[in-house]
Amino acid sequence: MKQSSLIPGSRSGRGCVRLCAVAAGALLVASGAVSGAARADDSVDHGWTPTGNVTVVARFPQVQASGIARLPDGRIVLSLPVSAQRHGGPVLAVWTGSGLVPFPSAGAQGRMISPLGMTVDGNGQLWLLDEGARAGSKARQKPALLHIDPKANRIVRRYALGEPALLPDSHVNDVRVDLTHGEAGTAYISDTSQTTHPALVVVDLASGRARRILAETVSVSPVPGLVMEADGRLGRYDPEHPTVAQGGVDGVALSADSSRLYWSPLSSRRLYSAPTAVLSDPAASEAAIEAAVKDEGEVGIMDGMATAPDGSLYLTDIERHAVVRRAPDGALSVVAQDPRLIAPDSLAFDGDSLLLTVGQWSRLPVFHDGRDVQERPYVMVRIAPLTPVARGQ
Repeated sequence: MKQSSLIPGSRSGRGCVRLCAVAAGALLVASGAVSGAARADDSVDHGWTPTGNVTVVARFPQVQASGIARLPDGRIVLSLPVSAQRHGGPVLAVWTGSGLVPFPSAGAQGRMISPLGMTVDGNGQLWLLDEGARAGSKARQKPALLHIDPKANRIVRRYALGEPALLPDSHVNDVRVDLTHGEAGTAYISDTSQTTHPALVVVDLASGRARRILAETVSVSPVPGLVMEADGRLGRYDPEHPTVAQGGVDGVALSADSSRLYWSPLSSRRLYSAPTAVLSDPAASEAAIEAAVKDEGEVGIMDGMATAPDGSLYLTDIERHAVVRRAPDGALSVVAQDPRLIAPDSLAFDGDSLLLTVGQWSRLPVFHDGRDVQERPYVMVRIAPLTPVARGQ
């Protein structure tokens, strides 16, 4: 064919265009590509497909579990906070597989107000944060860190937390205990803040002295104007008129060797870390602490974290309704994804699986003009295996 025959406007060129168009149209009609009707084999985003490794292991009709810890003897301890909404029964309990038994004892329940975050240290001791506030109460909050001996089933010591380490609008959230620094160890606590004053709090467990560090710095603070998805609703960070759960530094985790602390603000998608040698040093200046902070990159909107023996971090992901693994080299992968993970909260390893509490925090009345849109029962799930079958391949 001569080149001139393909020039637009030529007789033979117009004929070819008409012929090709007719042929292409016939092919599209034959294949159904021009049909507006949906087909069963239409492609979808594979991220919408559940990973298939999530099993509901417990349903709680009236109480929303938050913190979770596995004791050395295999018992599973759950915190059942009352700061957002009250309930009957224990505020800290062992899940037996069929029910909840007060822990460390029925009598000890009166020594706690609203347990939330907790952790088990390298010696098998349980450390528990008590928010110190009940929904509807006008009493001054009494936050505290509690040391519980699981073998003796008793509270060993209560560390009262107050000013200047905490502020009147503080909200203690999660905790990790580092036994490699300090005479009796060092606790790192996230203060999410009820308003706009987040920080990390460092407690020397021998003396009980607490220090407030990194207050209102970028690494602990909400991202201004951040938009996040929660339960199908988009909400912009607004300290005056919140429409979804929001706030500053939330989940914390130690590296496997306790040499670094990791944390992330709730209203952020970034993970941060710093050497515990610096954080635990009472002589370190605020400038030195800030200079030691490392931005570890984006991970998603997260709440709880758990550290695996190989150094991997397992992170909850509220927007993806998922649990994400962050490998030691920083690579991210989805471990579990399921629409039942409404607001994945706290994680605990149980053998080769993960136990996960699931919240409905963004369904609370405070975010819906006083309407309670929670859908009971609340659930706890098990994730196994931790390497899901690849989707879409």
